[in-house]
This record gives sequence, C-alpha cells and structure tokens, in this order.
Amino acid sequence: MPDIINCIDYVVDLVAISNDPSGERFSEATWQINYLSRVRTARLAKERRVKRYILPSSCSIYSFQENVVDETSPTNPLTVYARANEMAEKEILSLANKDFTVVVLRLSTVFGYSPRMRFDLAINGMTYGAWKSEKLPLMRDGSQYRPFVHIEDVAEAIITFLEFSEVGKINGEIFNIGGNGLNYQIGHLGKLVAKIAEEVTGKKVEIEWHGDPDKRSYRVSFNKVIRQLDGSQKEMRSMEFVR
Repeated sequence: MPDIINCIDYVVDLVAISNDPSGERFSEATWQINYLSRVRTARLAKERRVKRYILPSSCSIYSFQENVVDETSPTNPLTVYARANEMAEKEILSLANKDFTVVVLRLSTVFGYSPRMRFDLAINGMTYGAWKSEKLPLMRDGSQYRPFVHIEDVAEAIITFLEFSEVGKINGEIFNIGGNGLNYQIGHLGKLVAKIAEEVTGKKVEIEWHGDPDKRSYRVSFNKVIRQLDGSQKEMRSMEFVR
C-alpha cells in the first residue's frame, strides 16, 4: 500500500462501505474501512509528501436536525456509517498543514446515471421501482428531509477542489456539496418521481411504503462552497431535476 502513494500529488479517498443499511449489517468492516483505513491512507499520503488529500464524506452525519444546518452546525450521527465518517473527518482534518492540504466534502444523497448503477440511493431506487414494477418504494413516513446532488456535480466538485489554486481558502475546511433548491421531503419527492415515471411510461405508479419511520431528517445549506470559491461554480446539473 505505501508504494502506491509514491510520486502521487493528489489523493481522492473514495474507499467506503457506502450506505446506512450496509453500515449496520457490516459494522466492523465499516469501522475498519470508512474510518481506520482512510485515516491510515491520509497519514501515508502526508508522509510521502502528497500535496492535496480530498475526503468525500457525507451529509448523513447531520442525521436529525430541526433547522437548516451548515458546516459549523453540531453533527448528530445516528448510524455506524455516519459515526465512522465523523471520526474519519476529525482525525484527517487534524493532519492539515501548509504542506498537506486536506479538504472534506460532505456529499448530499447522490442520484443520476453511472456505468455501475447504484439503486440503493433514494432517487435511483424510486425510479427503478417505478419503471420495473410500477411500485415506487418509499421509506416511512415521508416527512423526513434529505439533500440531493447529481453525480456529475459530485465529479465536478472534486475536480474543482483538486484544481483550486487559493489553497488557504480550502485547506482544513469542510464543504457541503449539493444545492439549496434540492432539500426535499421524501414523500413529496416520491410523488414527483412517480409523476415523471407515469408520464414517461404511460403506466400508473403506486407508492409502496416500507420500513420503520426514518429517524434521519436534515436540511442543508450549501452557501459556503459558493462563497469560498467566489461564486465560480456553474449552475449545478442537479437543478435540472427540479425544473
């Protein structure tokens, strides 16, 4: 492993057990991979003089909040996945110095097409169910909020932080990644996806409720990334979804 990092300038650490249900089912592996291995990678990167380390984390560490939260708000992780992310953030951010730039990106729930599709994510799962069986799966009770972001915006955000030249503005910082217009209640979002699916397929789509009431609910502000980067970001691909 250490040899892989030799002569590398930038590290984007994407290793992770990547959702709450998997984190609960494989809790020991989640702690080892999402927390311990990422901290080890960051330390090795620093030892080998990597210039910039980016940690894609998750807005799920907010977990339940009454008000709109930003990067200065207290976290409230309720799952193994969220707690492992929080621990990784804290230890890795402490490694930042003038020679080793560390940036944490707290991603919203991702949606959109990719060559290796994930259907465990909210919008993707809803769309797949509506298309395949005319039954859109929705976790009870639908009042919970989530922020969303398109996969292309995630990729663009990572590239932006790799290329951003004013290191002092981003080193040792946390940035929420998403769009202020993409904080949705799950119930409302499900109805929107069902409506679009019906228009595309010409078939009636039913909402199919499942699971216990979701205790995770959070609305997130994304103003910091725009302010810190002087408004240089383009309009997000994600915003096309809500039009």
